[in-house]
Amino acid sequence: MNNPIADRELTSLLRTRRALALQVCLAAVLSLLVVLRWPSEARMELSGARAREVFCLFGYGLLTLVILLVPAFPATSIVREKNRGTLALVLNSPMRPWSIYFGKLVGVLGFAMLLLVLSLPAASACYAMGGISLVGDLLALYAVLAIAAVQYASLGLLVSSLANSTDAALRITYGLVLLLAVVTVGPHLFLQGGQGTYPELAEWLRCVSPIPAVMELLGHGDVGSQGLISASGVTARYALLALCTTALFTVRTIGRLNPRLVDRPRPQGVITDERPLLQRLLRRTVFLVDPQRRKPGIGPLANPVMVKEFRSRRFGRLHWILRLVAACAVASLGLTYATTMGTLDWGVETIGGIMVLLQAALIVLLTPSLAAGLISSERESGGWDLLRMTPLSTGAILRGKLASVFWPLVLILFATLPGYLVMIWIRPELWGEIYQVLICLAWMAVCALVLSAAVGSLFLRTAPATTTAYTLLAGLCAGTMLVWLGRDAPFGHSTVEAVLVTNPLAAALSVIEMPGFTQYRLVPGNWWFLGYASAFCLVVLVVRTRRLTKPL
Repeated sequence: MNNPIADRELTSLLRTRRALALQVCLAAVLSLLVVLRWPSEARMELSGARAREVFCLFGYGLLTLVILLVPAFPATSIVREKNRGTLALVLNSPMRPWSIYFGKLVGVLGFAMLLLVLSLPAASACYAMGGISLVGDLLALYAVLAIAAVQYASLGLLVSSLANSTDAALRITYGLVLLLAVVTVGPHLFLQGGQGTYPELAEWLRCVSPIPAVMELLGHGDVGSQGLISASGVTARYALLALCTTALFTVRTIGRLNPRLVDRPRPQGVITDERPLLQRLLRRTVFLVDPQRRKPGIGPLANPVMVKEFRSRRFGRLHWILRLVAACAVASLGLTYATTMGTLDWGVETIGGIMVLLQAALIVLLTPSLAAGLISSERESGGWDLLRMTPLSTGAILRGKLASVFWPLVLILFATLPGYLVMIWIRPELWGEIYQVLICLAWMAVCALVLSAAVGSLFLRTAPATTTAYTLLAGLCAGTMLVWLGRDAPFGHSTVEAVLVTNPLAAALSVIEMPGFTQYRLVPGNWWFLGYASAFCLVVLVVRTRRLTKPL
């Protein structure tokens, strides 16, 4: 039986220019990887080393594609219809909730599966080079990627049914994807090889992520494995846990697809200043920042656009910023403890690399969600016309909007510094390296901010602007790492270094002397690249904003 929602979702995706560009770029990149290592002589390599090298890059590239692109489409599917007012029509139609859900799921998965199908020619070429098993390698890899796509698509639909805006849905979805794909591997890095309940729980927890399963299929062992410490059966465990989590996400989302989803009234709320005296005193004693207290007026020296952004955005409000800063401080203290306890086994450099990854993940996760909608959300909601009629200049508008993202980023990055202080206390000679690492992260934050804002100024809607900003930043930080994975085969040292010089994460890891990056000299070349890129994005942002502020 044909599902009209699945047809509509898939057709609307395939008709966009972004979908066409993505399909063409994917086919071109995968074909290029195969051409680079295709034998130039009429000989068959019996060992299959070249095929294995290309197959590893091929597998990691497809995994990155699934993690970055699949969650974006379902995360905005339900909340976009809720904001447009069409969700009520769908929920009151004769279709059952499970039919509506599977229609949306099949629609977004159809596009993901189409991308996987476009990779089949490159996969066939890898298989033709020899050394690759059809069932044990190719089919197993595609099975894991298909399961990951279903898992993240169901997660995106659940978040979309809970969120009230597209940018919030994208931010929460990518945060949960980061949690499921990366953070769940962390406990295993510290507890592997131990005995007891906690190492066993960590062993199962890291199987929630598809990364260890793909690494096992590609012959790279475990994430962060040390010596002979490695476990098998990760792929089967991941398939089991992914299907279980997908079932939980599905049941929860189907249970929410009813008319009450759009008719639920919001509580009226009470302002703190309107409460009795004893309640006011109690709240002002308990809460450092009370979100229900009436806000003071805007001062004469404050930028009104910055104040407006802080007060109208959830993560711009001070109590939410403090919560996020507290969470980052707790994570940094946890890594500080790992630093003091792990220097005997891992070394300060490895723990420092993990801290750099934490800070880079925070920048990539938060910056596009906050900065990509600075202008696109105003244009989408109609608030840009009101902002344009104010006596504020283009510079004042940009300064206010950029400052509303800059200060939360500064607070969050400062909250992750205690671990570096402990590292300096353990080894004072690391002060120069940590100083350069902080410069790399500062440049990364600035570039991410102006890049996301510039991308947002080019779009009329927030969802595609945020998705594009996430894709560009993730491609800069994670996509270039695919070339690093192919170092020495098929890419030479100079090629890898030329590509990594554009990656601020790789530059920070090379400065901290993370294993695998010590042979590359990426500083100060990376700083020059980020400076020029930031200047270019800032020019695009200023020119675009001036054009938008002109009268029609």
